[in-house]
Amino acid sequence: MSLDQSFIELNHASTERMRALAARLTDAEMQHPVGEHWTVGIVYAHIAWWDRRVMYVLDMTEKNGALFVPEIDIFVNDLSLPLWAAVPPREAVRIALDTAVTLDARLENYDPTLLEEIYTYQKRWVVRALHRNEHLDEAEAALRG
Repeated sequence: MSLDQSFIELNHASTERMRALAARLTDAEMQHPVGEHWTVGIVYAHIAWWDRRVMYVLDMTEKNGALFVPEIDIFVNDLSLPLWAAVPPREAVRIALDTAVTLDARLENYDPTLLEEIYTYQKRWVVRALHRNEHLDEAEAALRG
């Protein structure tokens, strides 16, 4: 089975969506609440953290020559929230975009056999647009009020 390469364009599009949203927002809008505990800036810090996790999966999978699954669960969001809130929103955007661009390129050029193994285990680790767009949708909905 050959992995559908449409993830490449989806990931690039979500990265550009991140860039476009950040470019049109004021600093005050970056502090706009998204849900009970988050802000738009925290959305970017969150996306950056989870994209960096995927880069770690890629690194370790490549090093081991087989799928590496880190023992991290969703509770990390609650544990990381105070740290993410301390990151200035524009810095969160910078980190998120730098990470997304690097990860998109890495996924595009990753060993196809290993990438397929990762995709089979967790599609969202390859199609990063699924995670990014979910949170961008939430941020944009909150900004619309």
